[in-house]
Amino acid sequence: MKIPREAATAARRTFRSCLDGDLLDEEKLRDSVRSMLDKKPRHWRPIVHELMRLARLQLEKRKVRVESGIALHEREKQRLRDELAAKYGDGLHYEFAVNPALLGGMRVRVGDDVWDGSVKGRLDRLAASF
Repeated sequence: MKIPREAATAARRTFRSCLDGDLLDEEKLRDSVRSMLDKKPRHWRPIVHELMRLARLQLEKRKVRVESGIALHEREKQRLRDELAAKYGDGLHYEFAVNPALLGGMRVRVGDDVWDGSVKGRLDRLAASF
């Protein structure tokens, strides 16, 4: 959906006001959207659409997916949570999964960042180097 420039600017401005540091304050966002729906300013639909897109992108940045060849123990999960919180801050949402195709090690994805320390990833990189 192509939105007018002034609507995009208004949405970014509103979205920035809903951020508390690097974390999204969902209550402020809800209040902003409610206010927008009540007042219905010019281009209110594209503004709300863009606000939701920005919120979705912000939430995706805070999503962590950890895949490992075997199930991780709780202390390993906690150590990983602590290290990622030190790097990315609090407010991360974790998802742990077992993927036997990795053969061993783990693959961690935080937003767009991916660390692949799996045996399969190492074998793939070795095969690509030939």
